[in-house]
Amino acid sequence: MGTAMTDHVVAVLAALPQEADAFFPDEGAHDARGWMPLRTIRAGAITCIVATHGIGKVHAAAATMALAERFSPRLFVSIGTAGKIGRAPGDCFWLESAVQHDYGAANPDGFLPYTAGSWPMGPATVEPFRAMPDPGVGLPHARIASGDMFVACPDQARSLHEGLAAELVDMETAAMAQACALISTPWAAIRATTDGADGASADDFAINLAAAARRAGEAAERLVGMLADGLHPSPRA
Repeated sequence: MGTAMTDHVVAVLAALPQEADAFFPDEGAHDARGWMPLRTIRAGAITCIVATHGIGKVHAAAATMALAERFSPRLFVSIGTAGKIGRAPGDCFWLESAVQHDYGAANPDGFLPYTAGSWPMGPATVEPFRAMPDPGVGLPHARIASGDMFVACPDQARSLHEGLAAELVDMETAAMAQACALISTPWAAIRATTDGADGASADDFAINLAAAARRAGEAAERLVGMLADGLHPSPRA
């Protein structure tokens, strides 16, 4: 079902309810119909459609396409949490680029990552998906590696950091970024860290989820406020 919206729509995507609810907490109108709960928030001239889409790359890509069809957002923003696999200082990051760490080819010499969507043959290269320019949200920058696995292994974390120049790991951002590239729509992402992608990650994630989600939510609120106040050009300008 289509919905008539203004031209100033931002789609905010989160995998978990805790991550979605940390963005403008307790505000907005809820719509729980269908597979993807939505919340609509007015922030000045901007309408934010907050979607809780579920875990993993398929959920993130499906949500991006569904929201694009229904609302025609000018910008997609992924928010939430991530594991930290590098040594960049900080615990909440503006993601300037994203790669998919589980797209590629399994060869006798091991797994070779390729640019998501490209032919996984020939010279192995990975071209990251680039986010919109940072308007000055005040966060350190990082690259994130996304894949359909929860990384709780220091060796795997080190390999992803060294092989893909990534500081963070999650299960959604790069899939949203690829979908945005297909429909020529800008994207941004903000992630706060819960764990070190090691043997303690499952417990650390559970302990730190709420606080990390709120850090990311607050930063995303600043981004939307800057866009609403006209402090940054339209992402389609």
